[in-house]
Amino acid sequence: MAGYRRARINDAMQAELSAIFREIKDPRIAQAFLTVTACDVTPDLKFAKIYFSFMQGELKEVMRGLTAASPYIRRRVAESLNLRITPELTFVHDKSMAHGAHIATLLNQIERERASAEGKADAEADD
Repeated sequence: MAGYRRARINDAMQAELSAIFREIKDPRIAQAFLTVTACDVTPDLKFAKIYFSFMQGELKEVMRGLTAASPYIRRRVAESLNLRITPELTFVHDKSMAHGAHIATLLNQIERERASAEGKADAEADD
């Protein structure tokens, strides 16, 4: 199977899963504000890793909700995407957004320290 086909399937699954997550009524999922960050389908289309991030709640509870809703989600994916085989879904928490926020915080802290050091140097030069 060509790589471009897998990429199209990954994109279609990501879009479809985002829509499905908005419709799920389980409070562990609905209140978490889930975002699908990426999908990775194996070349034989039997398995798919779904990378997600969330805004509220605990990881353990969100994972329990996703595990409980997995058959429903898989059935909805099968209905919407016309694939011969519907992949088995595995959910993986994507920590890249939290990691990016941490890096941004560190960079802002360095910038503030640099600005305060320059301010002190300017004050000493004026004296």
